[in-house]
Amino acid sequence: MAVTVRELEKIRREGLKALKEKLGVEGMIKFIQMYSDGKGDYTEERKDKIKNLSKEDLQKFLREELN
Repeated sequence: MAVTVRELEKIRREGLKALKEKLGVEGMIKFIQMYSDGKGDYTEERKDKIKNLSKEDLQKFLREELN
């Protein structure tokens, strides 16, 4: 079954409306950002972020995240 552009647009609008109603504007934006296409080189960006990370920084982060 082929879906028309109009039907896809309706689904998109209804989906955004449902997200906004359930999560609020801020939550909707965060949710959409989780699934948007990324840009750049994740591997290189990750290397830059963790190159100066100390063992203590990592332990602190894990304590905060797990509690």
